[in-house]
Amino acid sequence: MDRRVVITGVGLLTPLGIGVDKTWTALCAGKSGIGPITRFDSSAFDTKIAGEIKDFHAEDFLPRKEAKRTELFIAYAVAASRMALEDSGLVINGSNEDRIGVLTGCGIGGLSMLERTSRTLDTKGPKRVSPFFIPMMIGNMAAGMVSIHLGAKGPNASIATACAAGTHAVGDAFKIIKRGAADVMIAGGVESVITPTCIAGFNAMKALSTRNDEPEKASRPFDKNRDGFVIGEGSGILILENLEGALERGANIYAEISGYGMSGDGYHMTSPPPDGEGAARCMTAALDDAKVPYNTVDYINAHGTSTQFNDLYETKAIKSVFKDKAHLIPISSTKSMTGHLLGGAGGIEAVFTALTIHGGIIPPTINLDNPDEECDLDYVPDVARKANVEIAMTNSFGFGGTNASLILKKYH
Repeated sequence: MDRRVVITGVGLLTPLGIGVDKTWTALCAGKSGIGPITRFDSSAFDTKIAGEIKDFHAEDFLPRKEAKRTELFIAYAVAASRMALEDSGLVINGSNEDRIGVLTGCGIGGLSMLERTSRTLDTKGPKRVSPFFIPMMIGNMAAGMVSIHLGAKGPNASIATACAAGTHAVGDAFKIIKRGAADVMIAGGVESVITPTCIAGFNAMKALSTRNDEPEKASRPFDKNRDGFVIGEGSGILILENLEGALERGANIYAEISGYGMSGDGYHMTSPPPDGEGAARCMTAALDDAKVPYNTVDYINAHGTSTQFNDLYETKAIKSVFKDKAHLIPISSTKSMTGHLLGGAGGIEAVFTALTIHGGIIPPTINLDNPDEECDLDYVPDVARKANVEIAMTNSFGFGGTNASLILKKYH
């Protein structure tokens, strides 16, 4: 069985806003969602900025009693999934519940819960540890709670492949439908780890931007003066559906997923290999899976983290894969506006890529004031661009050398 898979619903919570409309409008306007950290006192930290979600109330999406004890990453996933399901018009009931699954990507999970519980254990002893500690900490509880609240009883899993997790989740869900193991998958990524240990850990690695006096200009992919990524939070969820079922119920179709590639660098814990050869193999695998020539791709949503090596080696990888076409393909890093959602990045960026195809507008890469001489491709600087995008690629690469790429096409 080899079925076509389409996207029929999308949901977003990002530092740019709650909901697809707010986020997409801000993204296309080149707005930044980065600001000072408010979750904790960051005065002792080298980095004092992040992409926080503002004005989120878990009780808007969960029963009040449950909302109070639910970790943010779980609440974000449930909220984005509810939005996506409503957008799709799909009704889950006894006739289809066992054919609808959930697959989410999450890099870290309930780190805030771990921090709080560790303090409780140290100061008050083991008897005071919450019985909710384990279920609120583990990353797969995002998928579990989406299943519970939406009634989806098909395949249920979570992927923890660092910053590639969201893209791996969408890609694996795509394959589950293609082979007939489910008819619909609720898939994407989620993360919420703007916490002291996370910021301290990334600071220790010298991975984060310290442009604290200009938060909105701190995430600057492909720019000569980039000094690290900015951490963000949120969730991006897609409703993936067997084409036949989508057509039967008259669903709106944003785009079709046609290819998925994976690879491993086998090189270094945190650094990509020189020239990005692992990323290049991943992109080639996605193109091969979609059966589309490299010179037919109209847009790339880059991983584009705003770190020295990622931006350089992703650029080199794109050049090696797309050859003579590389300089002609519009490429953007939406992380310039949302920050880097780690395991959640691939989810929101898959949504952005689908919206680019559906709406005919390519979001920009902001803060590209002084392009790196070695990053010399068309990164759609500062201003969104109207374009007819028939075929697009979205990339995600993670620590451990794990890579994921998706090919999306306009549905015809």
